[in-house]
Amino acid sequence: MSDLVRFGVSIEGELLERFDAEIKKKGYSNRSEAIRDLIRDQIVEEEWHSDEETVGTITIVYDHHTRDLSKNLTHIQHSFEGDIKSVLHIHLDHHNCLEVLVVQGKGHLLQAFADQLVSIRGIKHGKLTMTTTGSAIPSKVTHHDHGDGHIHD
Repeated sequence: MSDLVRFGVSIEGELLERFDAEIKKKGYSNRSEAIRDLIRDQIVEEEWHSDEETVGTITIVYDHHTRDLSKNLTHIQHSFEGDIKSVLHIHLDHHNCLEVLVVQGKGHLLQAFADQLVSIRGIKHGKLTMTTTGSAIPSKVTHHDHGDGHIHD
């Protein structure tokens, strides 16, 4: 882990108040970690757009009674050029299923695969969630509360 660097940020008061309210709702103990996570999210997005090797999940909900849907899903999954690492299949009720596919490959391949799946007749909702193997992102740091009402990194 690299050394921490402190820097100052100028921000409008109203914007800072809104940011503080959001990070409090999400359970952050300080602004620094929230800002680091925003930066990490941006780096992940850049990795996807630069077509680095990435990982993600594709979540779909569908009516399994739709004609030829199972055949179409299987065909598309078998023709995928990246790697499907795992598939979780859950029966939600008599008609609806949820699948979560853990996928790895170039960003454009994963996006195209997700788009293909979501566009199949019978798919009610689908979403690709991008993440990364983390090689370009420094790990999180531990925070220390010195009892002065401020969290120190």
